[in-house]
Amino acid sequence: MSSIKELAKEYTPKQTKNIADLDKVSTDVAVETKEFTKEDGEKFSFDVVTIEGEDYRVPTSVIIQLKAVMEKKPNLKFFSVAKSGEGLKTTYQVIPEE
Repeated sequence: MSSIKELAKEYTPKQTKNIADLDKVSTDVAVETKEFTKEDGEKFSFDVVTIEGEDYRVPTSVIIQLKAVMEKKPNLKFFSVAKSGEGLKTTYQVIPEE
């Protein structure tokens, strides 16, 4: 059994990873909308893909860009996502992969 002090030192808050953290993503991967509740009781949701038991958030801007890419490359099998900035200034770039 560990002490609360040891537990506090080792604690890292749970965070949902981002699709940009993945090297490559299949266009056939399943997407699920998950709902969460903030501390104040307000509910919110976002799309996630689950890879090897880990959830990765899929920003709406990635979906919009992927749609545009797939209009030009309808047989696209894989893509990656480049992320820049932080917080509200975060931007994403969808990159077609072979």
